Amino acid sequence: GSLNNILEQTSLKMIFVGGKGGVGKTTTSCSLAVALSKVRSKVLIVSTDPAHNLSDAFKQKIGKTETKINGFDNLYAMEIDPKLDPEKLDIDLGGNEAKLPTDIFSSFPGIDEAMGFAELMKQVQKMDFDVIVFDTAPTGHTLRLLAFPEVLKKAFGQLSNLRNKFSGIISQVGALLGGQGTNPEQLFAKLEQSKKTIDAVHKQFRDPEATTFVCVAIPEFLSLFETERLVQALAKHEIDTPDPLLGWHL
Repeated sequence: GSLNNILEQTSLKMIFVGGKGGVGKTTTSCSLAVALSKVRSKVLIVSTDPAHNLSDAFKQKIGKTETKINGFDNLYAMEIDPKLDPEKLDIDLGGNEAKLPTDIFSSFPGIDEAMGFAELMKQVQKMDFDVIVFDTAPTGHTLRLLAFPEVLKKAFGQLSNLRNKFSGIISQVGALLGGQGTNPEQLFAKLEQSKKTIDAVHKQFRDPEATTFVCVAIPEFLSLFETERLVQALAKHEIDTPDPLLGWHL
């Protein structure tokens, strides 16, 4: 079936598992990660659901840093909340030299969550893992995760359009906030650098050889209805999805 195809497709780097709440996403994610650990060199499973369940599933403490799963040599897990504090938003996703004023940056709807997802993706991609399984939150939250490159690209584009009009104002605001002033050229150079990172993630999301999304459902109307909505949204974002995985709770 579709899961065997995932195990055999060694080019995959990111596997998202999603669906309506309570359909067995975490069980599927953990089972898939365990199966992958038998055929891949190093596997990470990441929970992006604020109501984390990985610790319960593996019966051990799992936190914000990679934790080796007991009984495995090559399986690791993390439980993280990808939503960042707006006060900690940094335009280059980790640098300290040039920051946009918080009020300007946080004025874009959804930017804090999008930046959180961007930081998450940058963090996990720096790690030395052969494949990463994402145990995602219920559908709405997951769709925002998948849309984050577009949210950031739109925000960065709007900010870039202000470059000529307001570079002087930005410099003055930086002087008021930091005392040293902010070099607009440096700030927008960091914007462009961040945009390249986001573009690379966006491209990987849409590459069926690198990324796939497993939709989990149970044979009930609401679950199937939401799964159909999810599959349509994935198609809109050009993200590969095999046939939905149907399960049943006894």
